[in-house]
Amino acid sequence: MTRIIHIQIDDSQAPPATPEMEQERRVAIFDLIEDNSFTVPGRDGQPASQGPFKLDLCIRERRLVFDLAGEGGEKVAEFHLSLGPFRQVTKDYFQICQSYFDAVKRLPPAQIEAIDMARRGIHNEGARTLQERLEGKAELDIDTARRLFTLICALVPQG
Repeated sequence: MTRIIHIQIDDSQAPPATPEMEQERRVAIFDLIEDNSFTVPGRDGQPASQGPFKLDLCIRERRLVFDLAGEGGEKVAEFHLSLGPFRQVTKDYFQICQSYFDAVKRLPPAQIEAIDMARRGIHNEGARTLQERLEGKAELDIDTARRLFTLICALVPQG
């Protein structure tokens, strides 16, 4: 099984994160490094990259960039994805997260749970979108896609 062993996020172009979103990002990075499945299949007659991988994730020229290197720093692959397919789902995710954070402060557990279920549903939608966009470039399980989607949300400009 190939995997990501290090992740660097260039969020210099992103708006400042709220403390809640910053905490979600820290948890996603920790969980991602602890347990992930990320494979780069062979292309153009080349064998699959064996990994493990170091991932730099950023927005460059309005595109989401996955820059992958091997454990020793050698370049493995670079994927550029359009932000278009992520715009609505990240917008929905930010809105539901804000509702969730507000609900935790003032609503009863049953209402918090309902909002959290909706939040998880949108999160899963974003993860599936990521898997679809990486099809043919990288293979990742749903848990890895969920954690990466959390990190993408930190990068995608809202509005």
